[in-house]
Amino acid sequence: MNPKGANPVRVMLRQPAWLLAVGLAVMPGFRTAAPAAEKGKFTVDKVEYKGWKNNLRLSNGEAELIITLDVGPRIISYRLADGSNVFKNYDEQMGKSGEKDWQIRGGHRLWVGPEDLTRTYAPDNGPVQYREQPGGVRLMPAPDKAYGIQKEMIVQLEPRGSHVTILHRIGNVGPEATELAAWALTVMAPGGVEVIPLPPKRPHPGPPQNARSPKDYAANQLMSIWPFFDFKDPRWNFGSKYITLRQDAKRGPTKIGLAHQLGWVGYLNGGTLFAKRFGYEEGKNYPDNGVNFETFTNEDMLEMESLGPMTRLPPGEVVEHTERWELIGNVQGLEDEGGSDRNVRSKVSGR
Repeated sequence: MNPKGANPVRVMLRQPAWLLAVGLAVMPGFRTAAPAAEKGKFTVDKVEYKGWKNNLRLSNGEAELIITLDVGPRIISYRLADGSNVFKNYDEQMGKSGEKDWQIRGGHRLWVGPEDLTRTYAPDNGPVQYREQPGGVRLMPAPDKAYGIQKEMIVQLEPRGSHVTILHRIGNVGPEATELAAWALTVMAPGGVEVIPLPPKRPHPGPPQNARSPKDYAANQLMSIWPFFDFKDPRWNFGSKYITLRQDAKRGPTKIGLAHQLGWVGYLNGGTLFAKRFGYEEGKNYPDNGVNFETFTNEDMLEMESLGPMTRLPPGEVVEHTERWELIGNVQGLEDEGGSDRNVRSKVSGR
């Protein structure tokens, strides 16, 4: 399935020459100041951000992204021109680098799935090289020599509006094939509610003569449950059309995963809706018992996570995974499923 607005996952692409190079050249000529961008004019500026001296600001006068270069890469801020950052920042970790252990920091990151105690949590606390390209930037940290992994992000902001495309790439620069999945995680600011659409309901067909095919009797949804999830947790609401999850500063971790084929999820916080779009490939083997979307929340934040399928990646090959984002302002609350229809689905579907 290729939902509207989402690229299918593409795997087993031949490693390009730039991935074999020592690194990407830092392009000269970026402004150190960050004047307000004109609407319809895409700009890239080098700016300071919360103690880090080297960050890229992508702006078109209507939306803005800030990407770290001293660590990461992390897309550490995403906001409308007149709005607040929709991502969580861990203030005590801002402006630091070189730590021995992995740091969450906040924002958006690329991980290697499925989750383990080794390469998933490999530190990304060093500098990032970049190259400007039409409408965006290409970002690449140093290769993870211990696990033979090279990560990359290509981030593009449309000339108008808030639409962003992030192409995540993981290359095998080691001597042996490896099994992995690309895993894109976005740490949202606290205080919001996540909206996950569900497939349309249909009635039981009754006796076999009423069924069009065996699919009429088959399951059409899949959910993975983590051991710290509880169906009685009041943050969750499992409705007819949507699952919603509220971030609560007084409650600890909870998590589920879904084989999610509708192509989008949303997070509404303070009147701003963040939409994340991603694909699903029927018949592919996904991590964590077959899920391409996972969501986690605790006292600090809510995390929205999309995954590509498991891939056997030979040396010299790369795997790709695409997300598309959008910010929509002045969105009303979600009192019930009708509110989700009016204020979320109507604004996200069809865009």
